Amino acid sequence: MSPPPGTVAKWWNLGWLALAQLLAMSLWFSASAVVPQLTAERALSGAAQSWITMAVQIGFVVGAFGSAIANLADRIPLRHLVAGSMLLGAAANAAITHDAAGTGALFAGRFLTGAALAGVYPPGMKLVVTWFDRDRGLGIGVLIGALAFGSASPHLLNAWSGDGMPPWRNIVLLTSACAVAGAIITWTLTRVGPRHPGSAPFDWRFAVRALRDRPTRLANFGYLGHMWELYAMWTWVPVLLLVSYEASGRSTAAARFAGFGVIAAGAIGCVVAGALADRVGRTTIAGASLAISGACAVVAGACFDHPVVLTVVCVMWGAAVVADSAQFSAAVTELTEPRYTGTALTVQTCLGFLLTLLTIRLVPVAVDLVGWRWVFLTLVPGPVFGIVSMVRLRRHPAARRLAGGRR
Repeated sequence: MSPPPGTVAKWWNLGWLALAQLLAMSLWFSASAVVPQLTAERALSGAAQSWITMAVQIGFVVGAFGSAIANLADRIPLRHLVAGSMLLGAAANAAITHDAAGTGALFAGRFLTGAALAGVYPPGMKLVVTWFDRDRGLGIGVLIGALAFGSASPHLLNAWSGDGMPPWRNIVLLTSACAVAGAIITWTLTRVGPRHPGSAPFDWRFAVRALRDRPTRLANFGYLGHMWELYAMWTWVPVLLLVSYEASGRSTAAARFAGFGVIAAGAIGCVVAGALADRVGRTTIAGASLAISGACAVVAGACFDHPVVLTVVCVMWGAAVVADSAQFSAAVTELTEPRYTGTALTVQTCLGFLLTLLTIRLVPVAVDLVGWRWVFLTLVPGPVFGIVSMVRLRRHPAARRLAGGRR
């Protein structure tokens, strides 16, 4: 089926691509969502529980680094790269359910899943850029909103089981099936847009060059501040909610639904922030999102004894914590050379996900030291650093290229 002609085509492509990314990104937290079942089956330590998510992050960083050096997102047809990577991720994810797969195989499968997703997320953003110009913040916002919802979906699948412990292999296999569906959609229903600059020649040096330009570097600094907070929040807030609900005698199923709602709220935040940023300004909306998420990080732990209030705060946090992500990516595409936007986006995500390794591991260590009430204060420096970076970018003359002059 071919997309309809005219301007409707970009929304057609965005809709199908967003659905495909939603399905494929369910792979990210497919194992993290079933940590209680895995812990019960394999007696995982706190460190091992962290490594289930960290292995995906490491795999993504390695995959993104290799992709950036080879300029894959700028040299390989985008829908082929994205669809093929979804299939590889689905296979690696499904492999961990094999009865002979031990803990080492579990981590290896998660690593390979992350490496495959490096061919899904940044190239997917470049595919959006080929269709969107002045409304680019909204376009990328919709895509990242789909990513947020897809990342939340394993928590929803887990919650549907009620208060029991659902078979974790069923949930993992279902997410792999979703990724296969995403690959089929990407391959058959999406196309590159009229703004595609064509394939770029191989130039490994551009991966470094993208960091030398001060405006692009400031946009990346803002992204790093955002990533300091994001994946640690997504990984550990569902656990915080589960512990809080259990301590107050409430249903664990309700806690799992709340965990899903927290991450899924980011889908709304991304779309709203994207629409506003195209009209108000990239740095303004990104800075506001960072301020709101940082404030939520300060107060969330204090609500530990009040699960309902905690849920409300965390849903607000979930909406704000990822709302700025698309604006950092859109800014990079507006500040860098068009032929190498795929490489620039891959460098950005590579650095950001590398940083998440520290904070994902930091949170459980800090829980042992200060408990759940104060642990998320460790994430506050990220939004502060991001806000400072946005203020500096706003003052730079190159900021006039952002959102058609709306800084």
